Amino acid sequence: MDHFLVKNLERFKDLVGIKFQLYNSLFTALPFHRIEKTGVLLSMLLNQCEEGYDKKQSPETIIEDFFQRFTVYNSDKEKIDLLFRFVQYVERQVVLFDALEDAAFNEVTDIHGIGSLKQLQGTIAQEGLERNLSEKLKDFSVRLVLTAHPTQFYPGSVLGIITIFQKPLRKTKHQG
Repeated sequence: MDHFLVKNLERFKDLVGIKFQLYNSLFTALPFHRIEKTGVLLSMLLNQCEEGYDKKQSPETIIEDFFQRFTVYNSDKEKIDLLFRFVQYVERQVVLFDALEDAAFNEVTDIHGIGSLKQLQGTIAQEGLERNLSEKLKDFSVRLVLTAHPTQFYPGSVLGIITIFQKPLRKTKHQG
């Protein structure tokens, strides 16, 4: 693998991956209402899903087997409540990861490096390809496609939390 890519991957792991593991483990230990065992049960559900998938079981069978083996929940309301807590739990993890990733963006992204417009301009100037570029631009077109990053769908309150997380996370960039 390219040395540059390996270096960037290591930097990403240091600034985002390791911090995510650390902060996520701290957050999962906090005493949230009815969430104490959610992380543990979610890990068990993941294992159950992987095993069930390997056995070609249906999603319904996998979920029912999970509830029978690992919980004491019998009513649909209790089961739905736990599944909803799983979603909340994962959403918190996604928000944390997004905040870490956004805080580290300037450290892990070289906006003037390979593939950037700045780099392309330099290459064109160095190799004397201005005329070729001019010709290409005559029939060049761009088709704008708008896509959405998941954070664009967060309500304002969640975006506020991400912003609050980013400030102290940026301050710790050289400590972790």
